[in-house]
Amino acid sequence: MTVAPLNPRLRTLGTRIAGPGRPVYVVGEIGINHNGDLGTAFALIDAAAEAGCDAVKFQKRTPELCTPRDQWDVERDTPWGRMTYIDYRHRVEFGEADYLALDEHCAKRGIDWFASPWDTEAVAFLEKFDLPAHKVASACLTDDELLRALRATGRTVVLSTGMSTPKQIRHAVEVLGSDNILLCHATSTYPAKAEELNLRVINTLQEEYPNVPVGYSGHETGLQTTLAAVALGAVLVERHITLDRAMWGSDQAASVEPGGLTRLVRDIRTIEAALGDGVKKVYDSELAPMKKLRRVQGTLPA
Repeated sequence: MTVAPLNPRLRTLGTRIAGPGRPVYVVGEIGINHNGDLGTAFALIDAAAEAGCDAVKFQKRTPELCTPRDQWDVERDTPWGRMTYIDYRHRVEFGEADYLALDEHCAKRGIDWFASPWDTEAVAFLEKFDLPAHKVASACLTDDELLRALRATGRTVVLSTGMSTPKQIRHAVEVLGSDNILLCHATSTYPAKAEELNLRVINTLQEEYPNVPVGYSGHETGLQTTLAAVALGAVLVERHITLDRAMWGSDQAASVEPGGLTRLVRDIRTIEAALGDGVKKVYDSELAPMKKLRRVQGTLPA
């Protein structure tokens, strides 16, 4: 397990460091967009690796713990026919053999993976693997038992803050401890409206938690608002990814297809380079235009 850097706003995620002044850590959120199919999951890993993502992320649930008992026997239509909700939840869950295959495929493609555990049994399951981090889904922010289990792992914890009040966020940070977390601003609507993204909350969280890095987990359509989050200082970006937004599943419509993911990572890297260090200077490339265009040359320091 890696040791967190001394800078209080830097976090270790595997072999990478996330935080101000470091490259934005880009996560392709596969979630359950694989629909329980390993081939689809492999294709999504490939798309993320080819786009230049740092990691992909899954969701891990113990169906009997995460599904309300009164919904177990409710029937629903699925691509595999009509089945009860509890059977559906099992249908889209990967087991240990599946995750071993996913782990091997990610290693082959040179990309990290981690997951959002939705219960403490899922935390124990994921701890069988050497992961760069754990993720707290916005829906789980108020689950103190889960937060304590994640804190006990000693790994970096990425905490999404959708559907949560400032008071709830503060409590979750206190339960997790601020030393090893990375906060993510999020709006938990799928897809989220631009007018409800409220990207300036990124700056609010930066001010409220001066020792915690702040990222962005987006559920909108389009790419420009995610790029704006980077310009506002998000040090980690997460977007749901899919092979085709028309695929079956509740998260597909708010996901980014492979071509869009490639453009997103490319443009994030361009914005990083363009933001610079904030120190005003005269570049060597400006000297010739200055000589040609400035009537009164003034002086430059040696």
